[in-house]
Amino acid sequence: MEEAKKQLVIVDDDITNLVVARNNLSEWYDVFTVPSGEKFFVLLERVTPDLILLDVSMPGMDGYEVIKRLKANEQTTHIPVIFLTAKIDGNSELVGLSLGAVDYIAKPFSPSLLHKRIEAHLHAESHKRELRQMNNELLESVVNKTRSVLELQNALLRTMAELVECRDDITGGHIARTQAFLGVMLDAMQDKGLHKEEMLTWDKNLVLQSAQLHDVGKIAIKDAILLKPGKLTPEEFDQVKEHTTFGEKIIDKIKNDSSEWEFLDFAKIFVATHHEKWDGSGYPKGLVGENIPLLGRTMAVVDVYDALVSVRPYKKAFTHEEALDIIKNSKGTHFDPELADLFIEYEKEFERINKE
Repeated sequence: MEEAKKQLVIVDDDITNLVVARNNLSEWYDVFTVPSGEKFFVLLERVTPDLILLDVSMPGMDGYEVIKRLKANEQTTHIPVIFLTAKIDGNSELVGLSLGAVDYIAKPFSPSLLHKRIEAHLHAESHKRELRQMNNELLESVVNKTRSVLELQNALLRTMAELVECRDDITGGHIARTQAFLGVMLDAMQDKGLHKEEMLTWDKNLVLQSAQLHDVGKIAIKDAILLKPGKLTPEEFDQVKEHTTFGEKIIDKIKNDSSEWEFLDFAKIFVATHHEKWDGSGYPKGLVGENIPLLGRTMAVVDVYDALVSVRPYKKAFTHEEALDIIKNSKGTHFDPELADLFIEYEKEFERINKE
């Protein structure tokens, strides 16, 4: 099957030049001729040429204005433009090439030389298209691979989180709820412009995914303690506290055996610091105030809220209003005052998620 001819458009206000160029090139190409820049753009509405031969000096819209409009349009920016003009001074040529032309040919031209120059640029453009196609296919492949890695990552997170939660089915749903509550807090912080610089360094999706692991250390706590229906003894509570350090060790083990797991950095912060308290009375390290990482301080609020409004082996569920009062009264002792105030301002969102 014979290959279709490439399409050229010649733009020149001199009718003689149009006729000569068309007669010399029509043997190899489908040639369209237009006498002005304005009419050229009308033609572009129905024809997308493979190459454009463009005069510089034309009344109305000159060649420089034409190429500027072409290069500014995503649909036409890749079409090669050759200036075919009587303006042969060095400055004009420099201007034309700097605006994006691939060549600058002086009139009068040699028909055979013009054909060879056009052929060379069409061949180069063909290679560019192939490279763009290969690049697009490679980009799509990378996107698909990245999506697969993220799906695997999410599956790992969910599986580990569910493994912890299934040991304590009375508190089932805690991980999903705290993740949703945390999302409200992060959105609220963003809306208020709080800790803007630090939040800009976070990938919010990774932060929310990693939050699922905040209690992963509980996998090392004995069932007799984790599911005890009554109040824990001081010794038993000390063992429960160790879930933060157990969790850190689990995260470190995974990090040592893998790479490119940025979410584990966030997970480690959640695991290690969500039981620290603003006044330094928390555990495991007794950190005080802003020495507690922001993610840990934020998780502390939503983790306690969910514990309050949920049934536990040792307690009934508090109402939303009761939990709200407890958080208000713990502002500046258990909780970062700023984050406690933020929770109070957006408390209806927490109540809605809890009811759902």
